[in-house]
Amino acid sequence: MDPSGAHPPAPEPLSTAERQEYERLRRLATMRHRRARTVTASVLLVLTFLLAPLAVVAAWVNSQVSDSDRYVQTVAPLATAPSVRNALTDRLTARVVDKVDFRALTDALGRALAKTEAPSAVVDNTALLTGPLKNAMTTAVHNVVNKVVTSDQFTEAWDIANRRAHAAVVKTLTGEGNSAVQARGDTIVLDIGTLVDNVKKRLVDEGYQKAAAIPDVDKTIPLFTTDKLDKAQGLMRLLDVVGTWLPVTTLALAAIAVWTAPSHRVGLMAAAIGTGVMMVVLLIGLAVMRRVYLGSVPTDVLPADAASTIYDTFVRFLRASTRTLLVTAVITAVAGYLYGPGRGARFVRSVTARGTGATGRALARSGVRTGATGRWLEAHRAWTTGVVIAGGAVALVLWNYPTAACVALVLGIVLVVLALLGILAAASAPPPTDDQIRRTT
Repeated sequence: MDPSGAHPPAPEPLSTAERQEYERLRRLATMRHRRARTVTASVLLVLTFLLAPLAVVAAWVNSQVSDSDRYVQTVAPLATAPSVRNALTDRLTARVVDKVDFRALTDALGRALAKTEAPSAVVDNTALLTGPLKNAMTTAVHNVVNKVVTSDQFTEAWDIANRRAHAAVVKTLTGEGNSAVQARGDTIVLDIGTLVDNVKKRLVDEGYQKAAAIPDVDKTIPLFTTDKLDKAQGLMRLLDVVGTWLPVTTLALAAIAVWTAPSHRVGLMAAAIGTGVMMVVLLIGLAVMRRVYLGSVPTDVLPADAASTIYDTFVRFLRASTRTLLVTAVITAVAGYLYGPGRGARFVRSVTARGTGATGRALARSGVRTGATGRWLEAHRAWTTGVVIAGGAVALVLWNYPTAACVALVLGIVLVVLALLGILAAASAPPPTDDQIRRTT
């Protein structure tokens, strides 16, 4: 304040030219700010689109490598797949039959017949029995192996064997936990401590009391040494980090891009559409990889039907995750459009509002009125709608391995809740007056 007590002179109003220049500079600054936000959001969205398929694959691989339950769940159908059972039966049968020297058997038969003074024509032609004998044994072994492979015990043994093998591999690669197979430096060792202790106890139980005095020695057996173990363990640690944080990073980039975009709704629609396109690309890539895989497997090593079953079984969860993200992206894009000013969006919102409003008013006329609660819901309709939609999104994020059916379930619950909120808001209307009743009648 001026010490003399005089008030400072009021600023002079801007002239027309000055105001036009001010408005021009303001528009220019706003345009530059909007352009910077658009460029930033575009860069973030491009990064999101590029990382989205990688994040899905990384999360899938991490779940298969690190999670024994998930891995066993993945390979479990192979034990009951007819094509795999047939291939396994044929392979086991061939291994058993190949171990038998049928020529030696026929030669032994010939010598035995010769000792019994059988006719020379019979003795000389015993070699002709090699083929029929092999065929008969192949049929018999095949039947036995097929009964074993198709039994319930085989399915249980398949799961147990895969679980134990997977757990041993994971513990070896991570160097964590207690496992019979362990990594020590660059050497893979088998810990037989439990076996040694059991042998000592059995000897003592059988009366060999001195066995209890057997000193503790090195209870490990080196299996093999490799200089690649450190690299394998390093890749395991990298996969653990990438599989966990790459999806989180991708989701964070998408959220920042939507928040940075001048129009959050348009940014959300762009993120959803781009992610959906990348999921379609990933599905196409899986189909191409399927053809490449089937073309690289010789039919004499693995039949084509068994190879296709194995591939489809192993990647089925990856496909399911990709389809789930595709469905989620489509729903998000449609929701973003319905939230906008488009003619179709306005029509859908109008029809929905009329339907919930009519239902709510019918409840109010019947005496079921929500009063202050309904009025609060009506006043905060946009806020409550956002909360319900956000709740559905959080449920999908927290859902462990969601599927397309899970997305449909959450979407249905969200729509039902939104409809109920609309009805409750409309039911807050006061009861009709006598004049309104007379006009309606």
